[in-house]
Amino acid sequence: MPTVAATPITPPDQHVVTAREAIEPLYEKLELQMESLVLSAALEAGWSSDEATEALAALRLQDALSTLGRTA
Repeated sequence: MPTVAATPITPPDQHVVTAREAIEPLYEKLELQMESLVLSAALEAGWSSDEATEALAALRLQDALSTLGRTA
């Protein structure tokens, strides 16, 4: 049976980047994809681009307030 060499684990204080720095680019990419899909769906449903953009902004605000434990 082959043996596997132990891989050293880098302690948190020696990481080159933080977890946030590591996942932020992916989060931003997914956010842009989501916005594009939502706006496309709204336009296909007959909404104007202004209506769709305003609705998406309202959803973002509602989500942010919810995250902070506040209500609109």
